[in-house]
Amino acid sequence: MAQPDSKKIFFENLSGAGKAIAVLTSGGDAQGMNAAVRAVVRMGLYVGAKVYFIHEGYQGMVDGGENIEEASWESVSSMLQVGGTVIGSARCKEFRSHEGRLKAAHNLVQRGITNLCVIGGDGSLTGANLFREEWSGLLAELVDQGLIEADAIQKYSALHIVGMVGSIDNDFCGTDMTIGTDSALHRIIEVVDAIMTTAQSHQRTFVLEVMGRHCGYLALVSALACGADWVLIPEMPPEDGWEDKMCQKLSATRSRGTRLNIIIVAEGAIDRHGKPITSSFVKDLVVKCLGFDTRVTILGHVQRGGTPSAFDRILASRMGVEAVLALLETTANTPACVVSLCGNQSVRLPLMECVQMTQEVQKAMDEKRFEEAVKLRGRSFENNLKTYKLLAHRKPESELPTSNFNVAVLNVGAPAAGMNAAVRSAVRVGISEGHKMFAVSDGFEGLWKGQIKEIKWADVGGWTGQGGSLLGTKRTLPAKHIDKIAEQMRKHNINALLIVGGFEALLSLLELLTARGKYDEFCVPMVMVPATVSNNVPGSDLSIGADTALNAITTTCDRIKQSASGTKRRVFIIETMGGYCGYLASVGGLAAGADAAYIYEEPFDIRDLQANVEHLTEKMKTSIQRGLVLRNENCNDNYTTDFIYQLYSEEGKGVFDCRKNVLGHMQQGGAPSPFDRNFGTKISAKAMQWVTKKLTETFRQGRVFANSEDSCCLLGMRRRALVFQPVVQLKDETDFVHRIPKEQWWLKLRPLMKILAKYKTSYDVSDAGQLEHVVRNRPKESDASVAM
Repeated sequence: MAQPDSKKIFFENLSGAGKAIAVLTSGGDAQGMNAAVRAVVRMGLYVGAKVYFIHEGYQGMVDGGENIEEASWESVSSMLQVGGTVIGSARCKEFRSHEGRLKAAHNLVQRGITNLCVIGGDGSLTGANLFREEWSGLLAELVDQGLIEADAIQKYSALHIVGMVGSIDNDFCGTDMTIGTDSALHRIIEVVDAIMTTAQSHQRTFVLEVMGRHCGYLALVSALACGADWVLIPEMPPEDGWEDKMCQKLSATRSRGTRLNIIIVAEGAIDRHGKPITSSFVKDLVVKCLGFDTRVTILGHVQRGGTPSAFDRILASRMGVEAVLALLETTANTPACVVSLCGNQSVRLPLMECVQMTQEVQKAMDEKRFEEAVKLRGRSFENNLKTYKLLAHRKPESELPTSNFNVAVLNVGAPAAGMNAAVRSAVRVGISEGHKMFAVSDGFEGLWKGQIKEIKWADVGGWTGQGGSLLGTKRTLPAKHIDKIAEQMRKHNINALLIVGGFEALLSLLELLTARGKYDEFCVPMVMVPATVSNNVPGSDLSIGADTALNAITTTCDRIKQSASGTKRRVFIIETMGGYCGYLASVGGLAAGADAAYIYEEPFDIRDLQANVEHLTEKMKTSIQRGLVLRNENCNDNYTTDFIYQLYSEEGKGVFDCRKNVLGHMQQGGAPSPFDRNFGTKISAKAMQWVTKKLTETFRQGRVFANSEDSCCLLGMRRRALVFQPVVQLKDETDFVHRIPKEQWWLKLRPLMKILAKYKTSYDVSDAGQLEHVVRNRPKESDASVAM
């Protein structure tokens, strides 16, 4: 497929010829480790290096023999969607001893391996760094013992280490997300959603225990994602007397008509005196104090199992490629680094700085400096905790500020999973800040028809896990009925608007901005939170709903590929949604292991199609049994899904047969993913806080009057932070004809998909991670912040 011209630096000058790279997984397993291994192997082979598997982690390195096996392109086929680690992981006491590391060094030198890619937790990475520091001494010992030649010391003088963090607990400082965390959240939320239905039937309280011996991330984020009534985590033990407060909260929730309660407990939860708080203790407490029918569910190793989520596959694939690039660029003086994620950017950080920061968190917890422990976990963790407290614990009316402002919330455009979480968050934050909140049904159509009513705290209970739009949403733009909308705004005295929606929401804000000259009613703060499966809103790298759609695509592609298991060779042509935006096709293709993805943003012709067919035919003859080709619905008027299906069917005769599938609206439906629930919750809370600030700033002489450009904004995810941008400034960044941004960050991921599918292509490394330093509370505004 045609490549866009670029004068940026490409990695052709980074050759791996003559180098040997070994990849191992160590410590506890995590979903997505296989995607990382696959990316390391294929990128390593792509640049001309020899790549080795080390089976069973450090134990395999110490034992040597068949445990260290040369990898081929085909040896990592069909492992992208497999959970756990197929090369095995084991805890190894022997490697902790000097003798064990001496054996490991001997086994590596025998194969000429001086580059190690370690996927594991902080213990595994610390062990790798110690091994690196001892390397030259270990080689000298091996020469003295006559096990290697003297010239080997010069030839293999330095051991290069790059780490990737694979841990479901997300307990490693320096990265927003570790490989496996998002998948573990998927397992937890699937269980919580299922439990909620039975709890509601019987009016039960459920106490769920999740993993996290030293880190409460899973408990905290799952509590945020399901709207749990109470959460107990090791970093922030509850104040003394918490038992009575929790029971009062549960009782108050029931008295408002709720039929269930959910309490989430991290396995390492403690009180202020360091005494463990177990799930059984919490259950007995609720039964004794309130008499509620209460059950305990301990999730255990279910959280480690299952197929990796789309997020983890993409994160691991990006990190694996970045790890190989880091190894190619490393010198004898480069410190061991860990490849991590900040926002949606790859960064490289000194391994030991991250390890030391991680150990500082535990030290702070041991010394009961809990506030500091939360801060050391990073701004993301701190924001999660603040947002949870804000949304879960309702202040008494007497403690609420009285602002006398009316704020309306509405959904605009097509439904997207996570919209309801965003609305719930906006409503509850608004009420907490003293505003009167109004819900508008059916977007601007409902607004001009007067479908506006006050919405209370309890009205949005249980909304986070609901798909679609409970408020109702329409694509109708306001311009046609602008006078009626102004009349309704005046009638209900609406002082601010918060819109959750897609491209139509942006167009709507631009129309309202224009109408300010004629109608004072629109001279109020207005903010938009992007929510669309297409992820085509300018000003934001990510939209609410896109992650859920990606998971739907990835899961379906897995099943479709599996349907051909054991049959003759077969290629599947899959059509995705997205309008003219190729995000779902491209990033879904990367997550599902596609061979090609056709999109509007990257023009293609019949020669490209022919080259793809020939490439796939060659692969089918030699190795793979199943091929996957994705096509964005509007990528080309003439090369339709039917045309591509017929072309592949004809040209592949005798080698493979072909099937086609149009995924359609299943990409828009379903329960929102944990990522979309949390992204929607946090971005909407931030938008509501901005509204409060603007209302205070623009309230003069008894009325709100806001007519500056910066009082009509879009809140979007930009690289590493959430940023408010005046919508008028986004005009120049927008292709209004095709409803897409003129520049899209994810286009840089397309060569990655091609490389992993064995195409020769150029990969832009101008944006590759440069070695940075760990900074306390780096700006990590978004949580699962965002590899997609």
